[in-house]
Amino acid sequence: SVDEARLLEKPPLSYIALIAKAILSSPTNKLNLAAIYKYIEDNFPFYRSKGRGWRNSVRHNLSLNDCFIKVGRCEDGKGNYWSIHPSNLNDFVHGDFRQHRRSR
Repeated sequence: SVDEARLLEKPPLSYIALIAKAILSSPTNKLNLAAIYKYIEDNFPFYRSKGRGWRNSVRHNLSLNDCFIKVGRCEDGKGNYWSIHPSNLNDFVHGDFRQHRRSR
């Protein structure tokens, strides 16, 4: 059906937008890497059948973009929680996922 086909299309969102939507879906505005992957797969079925390559892109975007920050280790000691930098939060909440350079 048309609905099923649409689910399997690549979503018109950047990795920054996918990650931000995942983090914003959390009541605490922070998620670990596994939870970010799960959100993307649960909400964008396209990625379920795409192997693991997209996960490299998620990790790349988390570590290279100033809009994402580590906010502490996970309780199990495996990895970190990721959040959105406070200077980007308002834009992301309002759906503006363009990259904004922060002044250091």
